[in-house]
Amino acid sequence: MPKRAQSDDERVLPLINVVFLLLIFFMLAGQLASADPFRIEPPQSRSEGSDAAAELTVLVGADGRLALDGQELTAQALQAAVAERLAAEPATSLRLKADGAAEATQVVAVMERLRAAGVERLRLLAVPEGG
Repeated sequence: MPKRAQSDDERVLPLINVVFLLLIFFMLAGQLASADPFRIEPPQSRSEGSDAAAELTVLVGADGRLALDGQELTAQALQAAVAERLAAEPATSLRLKADGAAEATQVVAVMERLRAAGVERLRLLAVPEGG
């Protein structure tokens, strides 16, 4: 008996079935947190602190300009301002956002100044290629 040729639809159907099964699996297994069985009202806090940790953002422009939280500064002023903010609030996290056209040596120099100011952890922000 000769084998009949499969159409394009017959070749794609098993793939569609697998995709739908995976979709259903991840919908059922992907719960992030279970719901509480009853409503809870947490107690009120009288503390003055904010609920999120403070965060600083340092910008490095392609032309070498520096800014801290939207305020343009010189390299020395940036180091002093970061050191002052870290002394006031040690749990502050720091993000470094550099222009893609900025010189790598300049970005490293800014990172060294931040380390001298007392920064122990630094997040360097980037966007994925093509994004």
